[in-house]
Amino acid sequence: MADLKNQMKDHFIQYASYVILDRAIPNVVDGLKPVQRRILETLWRQNDEKLHKVANIVGQTMQLHPHGDAPIYEALVNLANRGYLLDMQGNFGNIYTGDPSAAARYIETRLSSLAREVLFNPDITEKVPSYDGRNVEPVTLPAKIPLLLMQGAEGIAVGMSTRILPHNFNELLEAEIAYLEGRPFKVYPDFATGGIMDRSEYDKGRGKVKLRAKIEVKDSKTLVIRELCYGTTTESLIRSIDEAAKKGKIKIEAINDYTARNVEIEIALPRGQYAEEMLDALYGFTECEVTLNSQIIVIKEGLPWETDVNEVLAYNAEMLVGFLKRELEIEKERLLEKIFYKTLERIFIENRLYKQIETVKTLEGIHQTLEKSLAPYQKELRRKPTYEDREKLLQIPIRRISRFDIDRNQEEIVALEEALRAVERDLKNVKKFTINYLQKLLQKYGKEFPRRTRIKAIEEIDRRAIETKKLKIGYDPKGGFVGTKVSGEESFSCTNFDKLLLISQTGTYSVVNVPEKQYVEKPAWAGIADKKTVMNVIYKNKDTGHPWAKRFIVDKFILDKMYNYLDEKSELLYFSADPEPTVELHFFAPAGKRAKKQLVIFKDIPVKGAQVRGVRLANQKVKKIESVED
Repeated sequence: MADLKNQMKDHFIQYASYVILDRAIPNVVDGLKPVQRRILETLWRQNDEKLHKVANIVGQTMQLHPHGDAPIYEALVNLANRGYLLDMQGNFGNIYTGDPSAAARYIETRLSSLAREVLFNPDITEKVPSYDGRNVEPVTLPAKIPLLLMQGAEGIAVGMSTRILPHNFNELLEAEIAYLEGRPFKVYPDFATGGIMDRSEYDKGRGKVKLRAKIEVKDSKTLVIRELCYGTTTESLIRSIDEAAKKGKIKIEAINDYTARNVEIEIALPRGQYAEEMLDALYGFTECEVTLNSQIIVIKEGLPWETDVNEVLAYNAEMLVGFLKRELEIEKERLLEKIFYKTLERIFIENRLYKQIETVKTLEGIHQTLEKSLAPYQKELRRKPTYEDREKLLQIPIRRISRFDIDRNQEEIVALEEALRAVERDLKNVKKFTINYLQKLLQKYGKEFPRRTRIKAIEEIDRRAIETKKLKIGYDPKGGFVGTKVSGEESFSCTNFDKLLLISQTGTYSVVNVPEKQYVEKPAWAGIADKKTVMNVIYKNKDTGHPWAKRFIVDKFILDKMYNYLDEKSELLYFSADPEPTVELHFFAPAGKRAKKQLVIFKDIPVKGAQVRGVRLANQKVKKIESVED
């Protein structure tokens, strides 16, 4: 049993480490998860600047990725939709509507110009064997841009999760320049879906941002949503609006989605609702406003690192200096080797050293003779020629020797020496060279990535205040009208989310949204449908004339549907919404007898459903009903 526990502990630690390091958490160097890095490596190997079928790229990537094709395809589509590294042709889905992409066999992709320029350099890329040992793959790509912050990332591993919000290309590179120049800098998220962002609680990526959709007031009765909050789609937004309407938080007449290339969701408002007044309710109760939390955990040197945006940017800037320095050193060595070989070639041909090996019959003897003949010219060379160098000289064709142009050779050496001096100057001030490199990237690609999310302070929505917003309802019992634009003797207040209960003397009732002006046939009562007000009713049977009493609460209803609280053979005699009224019935007196009276105390009558028959009060016809004060 103990052995099994140890095995389980061992295996779990291995699994947790694998998920953290090789699946869910991106690397701070290139901002990529392993599957994304393998896709880009495959595209680099296949790169001919032509588009490739995604299905083909997915298949090729499986040589490096130990999982199935589905996660590779999903990761590729996601990477393409970030808008930086891949060019797309075909349907890659829609980030606004949430529509899925076409099948992998129908869409094509390739590395973007930016990706080819800033992500790959085999000379400085460390590679390791792939999962099956048949190939090699990069540990990280030498990213010369802060890709982690540009693209953002999300991942859930064992015991930890990361959520890095995307940032703007231009602002990140300008912040790197500021860091290298020793100036302060600040960067804030920027989302492809646009919207309006409150950055006040971002706290360098350790806090949160508040986002709002961009809503345009088309007219007093129409709102149009033009930009979404990051992480939402037109479908999820419309669903949230519908749910808020069902819960009575907002009131809408219709919602239409005209989204195509750009977002366009039109909201039509009912009577009594106005566009300017509806904005706060949309922000308060729908996905028109969301809060995004940020937590930056990345892999750094093989271990998880909890950090912030400024530290990541500083790390990327220092790393860029290191990458460019290594590239300059490699370029310097390459130029020195070119100068060395061109000088060696000139010495070999100009001094006719090839003549000394014409009579030598063995390869070993040729090399010994050539080595001795080159010895007097060693001062002109930066290093002693090796066996491989002598082999190159021996492979020079006779035609090239006979046509050798010393002046041209010297010009080429001068050009190489000039390039070498430029590289050496850059090496002496790598930081300045790095700043120039970043400025060139900004000039070349900056216009492609403008800021899409507008930064603006957003006031906190008081949802309770929205719900308790007062409206004055006018009620004219004589004319039969009720609504916000009705002036009557009776009036009452309600919130803009309340429903009105309209009860008619004809024995019917309905529940409606607050109207501007609505007609009610023979109104008996109008008020808020609060599902708790008790209605007190006395009615008579039309055939017998005998009085009945009932009490009911309207607690279930469908909007605008007509209900009956009296049947066809009944006629309303008395109606009150007072809590517990008391009335006195006066009956018709039989011939020669005194008229009788009866006290009706409603609190003694049980409260039942609106459609339930009441309690019979007497077997006599009622002449009149009078209220009795307590």
